[in-house]
Amino acid sequence: MACDISVIVPIYKVEKYLERALDSLLAQTHSNWEAVLIDDGSPDSCGVIADEYARRDNRFKVIHKTNEGVSKARNVGMAEASGKYLLYLDPDDFFHPQLMELCLRTAEKEKADMVVFTYHHYYRTINKVRHFLHLPDSRPAFRRYMNIKYVTTDNIFDYATEYSHPKDIDRQWAVKHCQPCFRMYRTEIIKRIPFVEGIRFEDFTWWSEVLLHVGRCAILNLPLYYYYPNPKSFLISSDIRTLADNLEKSIVATQKIYENAPTEKRIIWEKRFLVPFQHYLEKKRKKLRK
Repeated sequence: MACDISVIVPIYKVEKYLERALDSLLAQTHSNWEAVLIDDGSPDSCGVIADEYARRDNRFKVIHKTNEGVSKARNVGMAEASGKYLLYLDPDDFFHPQLMELCLRTAEKEKADMVVFTYHHYYRTINKVRHFLHLPDSRPAFRRYMNIKYVTTDNIFDYATEYSHPKDIDRQWAVKHCQPCFRMYRTEIIKRIPFVEGIRFEDFTWWSEVLLHVGRCAILNLPLYYYYPNPKSFLISSDIRTLADNLEKSIVATQKIYENAPTEKRIIWEKRFLVPFQHYLEKKRKKLRK
């Protein structure tokens, strides 16, 4: 049976955090959802934890597969999604309890293909500091949102950027960064855009293609996603050469997608997305040359 929202959760070596992520789904103020949990051959107890949640609540669906990477795992999850809308949750992160409620209400009211929110910057920053000081994680106190404000647009390129502090758009309503977890999408659109398998920085390529297919978009300037600085994540734990090589592959793949894009969209994408990533890549290459 179809539901309002499907949540795709790729799982690999996160037994320390997984219950927190899944509990944040159970805590949602909106209840008509499903969560597709993809156990990507995790060698720890993640599969057992996922199965236990599915046993207790039939809104959880578990898929066990051999390890093939996060892109393949997300693609497998998308194929199983039955919801009208789709969310991504990384298993070391978690949702604000009202995330589904606020996004769904806004999407239905505005007939939006995508609803954008942001992550809780203070939570991520304070935990990075606490990790450095060898202190336990901070516990968030969730704010209750009532009368929310948002901006609706039919051209996401007017607001989207990779820059942390954009100068040429309204910073309050900027749609920043390419992580797929910071937005809710209309499923029928997103199912046609698989993640490129075999590369990392896959979110850069995927999000760049999504930009070309999204119509109406609502932007909530609310910190509804709790982005945890996992020291074992790809970005934090990988060496410089691995980061640089994977980013270069992602850039090449994305440039091919934009070869046939409308000129005005390609120019904005190159300025706001390609250039920041090229600068990041060059910094990594310089470190390798030293």
